Amino acid sequence: METTANNDAAVFKLRQIPSPITHLSFMASQIWLRIVAAATSIAAACLMFNSRQSKLLFGTNLDARYTYSPGFKFFALMNVVACAFSVLSLLPVFSLGRKFSNSVNYFFLFLHDLILTTLLVAGCGAATAVAQVGKYGNTHAGWMPICDNFGKFCHKVSASLILGYLAMLCYLLLTVISANKARQVSV
Repeated sequence: METTANNDAAVFKLRQIPSPITHLSFMASQIWLRIVAAATSIAAACLMFNSRQSKLLFGTNLDARYTYSPGFKFFALMNVVACAFSVLSLLPVFSLGRKFSNSVNYFFLFLHDLILTTLLVAGCGAATAVAQVGKYGNTHAGWMPICDNFGKFCHKVSASLILGYLAMLCYLLLTVISANKARQVSV
């Protein structure tokens, strides 16, 4: 009976100390995904900020700009916030690289990643809804599609959305990795 208790204690101690390869892969994935998320989110924001097109239709000069839609403005702002927090979050990630760092820090990293994932999902959802109406219109509301006339604007918005979804995917992966690490450390 006593040997079983000693074996359980030894297994518990082995679980607490992560292997160097596991910890190294955790650190590499954290750094790489945060850099990719920062790059894609700032690229998405820059594309959205520069998405505008003017056209002369029926003798009237018409503009298509991202500022005309609150959904596009929210999307651009959330990508700027995600980029800033991705860069700032590299500092705590480097401090977690030390052996025997506090397990509560892994939980805070998980919360950070979860909040940014949620904000990026909200921004991407809002911008996608507006882009859908811009591309296909809404016959029930009497809204006509604009992408037939403002192709350059729609292409920039589409590229921005693709990059925004890539940033969101990076943060979704970071959330899963951080949650798994916080669970492993707390056991």
